[in-house]
Amino acid sequence: MVEPRGSYAVIASHPERPDGGKSGVSPARRVPLKIGLTPWDFSSFSAVSLSDQAVLAESLGYSSFWLPESHFNSHAIPDPLLLLAAVAANTREIRLATTSYLLPLRNPLLAAEQVAVLDRLSGGRVILGVGRGYSRETLKAFAIDPGVKRELFEWAYGLMLRAWRGDAVSLQEDGSAAVEVWPRPLQQPHPEVWVAAFGPKALDQAGRLGLPYLASPIETFDDLTLNVARHDAALAAGGHAPSTVRPVMRTVFMSNSPRTIQTLRERLATISLPVGLKTSPQIDDWAILGDAHYVADKIAAYRETFGMSHLIVTRLRVEGVSAKELRESVVQIAQLVNPIG
Repeated sequence: MVEPRGSYAVIASHPERPDGGKSGVSPARRVPLKIGLTPWDFSSFSAVSLSDQAVLAESLGYSSFWLPESHFNSHAIPDPLLLLAAVAANTREIRLATTSYLLPLRNPLLAAEQVAVLDRLSGGRVILGVGRGYSRETLKAFAIDPGVKRELFEWAYGLMLRAWRGDAVSLQEDGSAAVEVWPRPLQQPHPEVWVAAFGPKALDQAGRLGLPYLASPIETFDDLTLNVARHDAALAAGGHAPSTVRPVMRTVFMSNSPRTIQTLRERLATISLPVGLKTSPQIDDWAILGDAHYVADKIAAYRETFGMSHLIVTRLRVEGVSAKELRESVVQIAQLVNPIG
């Protein structure tokens, strides 16, 4: 049983940042915290395994279940929508989401169709996290010039919006061969779209388009402070209202065993990230590892500093933590954020 200090009240109102500074987020900007989850057991991407994890997450009160997209490695997930379709058949309420559906790689007409199919299949539960792709090697493998990925992203996104709206759209410069895309998404005018962004140009683009910024699991607390401010400024410059959707992905692991936590810290300190990505060697800068009190305080700090609306609990490629320990952590985090009774 989680102690009262780990209750939602503490998470929602903790007054201090980890660095000792006071929050810049006013109480009026707070919204109820929602928690999402990526699969914790990557040993099998069978429909049974993914569905079992999503069903448990749904029963625990997680509001969303997330899959990334990656290519050309032993952990590749090249088609997250297909995997989420398997999950849709066995769940009823949990939102089905992508952390980085890469628009530059896709024909926007086909992408609009496939997202709409999943949205209808799931009863209107899709959250589409989109990205441009950080790996130059992946982009080049798909014959895409990395220098134009932002332009391709915006072109594809604009066509998908028009297709979902019911406009006749064309991939041709002269507008010929225009078609209407069917089916339309169940969510109207379209599913929520969030943008995974790293650098200044991506943040500026997300703000100009009026899209929420989906913070990655490797951005440090200081990086997030700068990035949220930059995104806010870009929203304002684009004539958009401040965003109340502030999703943050974090590596979160909760345990009452100091030895387990210390072992995990040591492993994370030596983790090898994919080419093109890096993060701080200071684990507390980007991960939340500890007991119920520690995790509650850290979540509260993210809430106060950034107005975090969604915490997406994830884990990087960490070896040596059993599926049982990860499952127990998933349960404990849910009890901490959504206490029962």
